[in-house]
Amino acid sequence: MVSRRDAVFSAQHTPLPAPTRQMLDLPQRPRRNRKSAALRGLCRETRLSTESLIYPLFIHDGERDEEIASMPGCRRWSLPGLTTEVAEAAALGLRSVVLFPATDERLKTPGAEESYNDDGLVQRAIRAIKAATPEVTVITDVALDPYNSDGHDGLVAADGRILNDESVEVLCQQALSQARAGADIVAPSDMMDGRVAAIREALDDDGFDEVSILAYTAKYASAYYGPFRGALDSAPKAGDKKTYQMDPANSREALREAALDADEGADMLMVKPAGPYLDIVALLAAEFDLPIAAYQVSGEYLMIQSAAAAGWIDREKVVLESLLGIHRAGASAVLTYFAKEAAGWLQR
Repeated sequence: MVSRRDAVFSAQHTPLPAPTRQMLDLPQRPRRNRKSAALRGLCRETRLSTESLIYPLFIHDGERDEEIASMPGCRRWSLPGLTTEVAEAAALGLRSVVLFPATDERLKTPGAEESYNDDGLVQRAIRAIKAATPEVTVITDVALDPYNSDGHDGLVAADGRILNDESVEVLCQQALSQARAGADIVAPSDMMDGRVAAIREALDDDGFDEVSILAYTAKYASAYYGPFRGALDSAPKAGDKKTYQMDPANSREALREAALDADEGADMLMVKPAGPYLDIVALLAAEFDLPIAAYQVSGEYLMIQSAAAAGWIDREKVVLESLLGIHRAGASAVLTYFAKEAAGWLQR
């Protein structure tokens, strides 16, 4: 027996008749949706907003801010300069920053002990930002290359091998020190196996269960990182990072890394670099229900800066188009050195 409710539902959802051949032969006019700015706005599928941008900031322990030769337009911020810059960015609507330290060479050791110094540069920077602009989300880099005298993201054995499990132990201490200072999100960029689970356990055991993990999930061994290493003087002293960062030729491997990071407790997944790896951004966005971040890295930044300085491209338009493309591929957040400028443009 058919209930009254089912009968009503059936009547309301009777399939419409199939289109006639005459209807199918009508001329198609997609341009009608593009004929004015107002219509283009109504039909726009992807939108940029300041809240989806993360502003990477370089810091150092000097008294003055320094221009970075390898990244024109970027600076190494002193702590007073940093707090001013973050406040200005926040006034433009930016809600998140990520910190990268240029560590004094005298503090770099084979064991990277400075990485978990509670009075270290990053830890003091976190506290300064939180005191001045508590509404800003502070993200920290968890990796050993700024502190390791060998310049690698992990500890280095006498024979040159990157030690995985021993490195993870130090990374956990680093993440805990950053959490104690007030970090909202820790972002392990080291690509050691098992580090997300270990960091999650360490944070939870120490009462930092609300500190998020943004995992550098698909971090490729890319040639696009050169200017960044110049900014921090963090290039490896010997060898390269190909035994732990991903092979640029691989995409299915990114699915494996993402599945591991998700299972280990990551709250967000990252693809780095962004522009040359939009297929990976789209792949992870389609396969996982975690937010996807993408890092528009220093090489991407410098190419746009150089072309614009030569007068070959419209800088503002190309920057915004590049960020739009990264979002369109599936990223819900983008780390970009253009964040502050883009925020200003988007407010106009």
